[in-house]
Amino acid sequence: MARHVEPPDEVATTTPQPAPEPDLTTLAVTGAAPEVVADTLGDYFRAWWARIRGGESGVLPILAGLVLIIVIFQSQQSVFLSAGNIVNLLTQAAVFVMLGTAEIFALILSEIDLSTGFVAGVGGMIIAELMANPINWPWWAAVAVGLLVTAAIGLLQGTLITRLRLPSFVVTLGGLLAWQGVLIWLADIDKNAVGGVVRISNRVVYNLVNGNMSVVASWITLVVVVGLYAVLSISRNVRRRSQNLSAPPLSVAIGTIVLVTAAGVALVVVCNLDRGALVPLRGVPWVIPFILFVVLAWSWLLARTRTGRYMYAIGANPEAARRAGINVAWIRTLAFVLCSLTAGLAGLVYESRLGSMATDIDGGTLVLYAVASAVIGGASLFGGRGKPVHALLGGVVIAAVYNGLGLIGISAAGQDIATALVLIAAVTVDSLVRRRGRTAA
Repeated sequence: MARHVEPPDEVATTTPQPAPEPDLTTLAVTGAAPEVVADTLGDYFRAWWARIRGGESGVLPILAGLVLIIVIFQSQQSVFLSAGNIVNLLTQAAVFVMLGTAEIFALILSEIDLSTGFVAGVGGMIIAELMANPINWPWWAAVAVGLLVTAAIGLLQGTLITRLRLPSFVVTLGGLLAWQGVLIWLADIDKNAVGGVVRISNRVVYNLVNGNMSVVASWITLVVVVGLYAVLSISRNVRRRSQNLSAPPLSVAIGTIVLVTAAGVALVVVCNLDRGALVPLRGVPWVIPFILFVVLAWSWLLARTRTGRYMYAIGANPEAARRAGINVAWIRTLAFVLCSLTAGLAGLVYESRLGSMATDIDGGTLVLYAVASAVIGGASLFGGRGKPVHALLGGVVIAAVYNGLGLIGISAAGQDIATALVLIAAVTVDSLVRRRGRTAA
């Protein structure tokens, strides 16, 4: 008996059709990075522009704001863009940048650390006392101990927040008060602390802000840094493309290297101009490469390591991160450790600039500058978004506002009001960008 054979399904007999090309605008607006959807330079910039129209403006608003600030103050006071004032502005921004970088780790998780100002003070006081008489430790040992103490503070606060499920606002507000008391206690037990002030006795630490590289060393450092950046950028681009992973077009990587080189050359040229009043003064201040190194190191940690990606995942959706197998409690604790450790570095910069550490450090105001630097630069108060470069840009903006207003004779009260207005404007932009992004999605 013959079997009845069913004809094959129509799908099986139909020639497979190629998948339609993805629409660059749709992919970019829904969150895909330009390098994910672009194979050519034109595609890259179209996807980048589509993301801007969809609400992902990145650092463009703060860069535009910084240019506007420069134009306004230069038109009011021609000395604003002089070599001496630019270098002075950058050294003023150093503490703001470091504190803002510290706060980034908390903001990524949609948390906040209100204790960073006085944690910086405690770390700076320990470093100063260990280098002074009668202890006389070498600078590197004193700095290591000071940073270990600040990291331990972060571990304590992070553990209270994650294990006992206490609000970070309450824990770090308590830390603000507690570490202020510890700072006063450290000065009280030091017989050399006259009026709560401990002088910096080590030239290495003092010269971190007040010393300069030689002109030749400045250029050599620039060549080495740019060379390493170029090699790493191009090799990473080539490696990712050879592994069929997303990467921007090579022309974009080369263009970025050219821009970084131009910015570095401009910085070194300005710093190497004679800005001395009585004696020649040239060279890049040591604090500038120090700050850039810290910013780049933390940027690499957040962007290139699993730990950094976990932090962003937790900040965006902690429950989803937990279900994905991420140890949320440990990563959140580590973020607070890194926050306090970076605050310790800020304390080192602070005492180097002043040449001393004192109990009258205004830790409450400094923490407000920390949050302002991060948010003004582009970090989000709602978690999941923030980079150390945001703190770098925000710190420079705050320093530019204070520096420019000081040059044109505005009082300290006016400077505070202006900084508050800039902060409110930055938060407003952040809120509008998020609202527009949700609407576009």
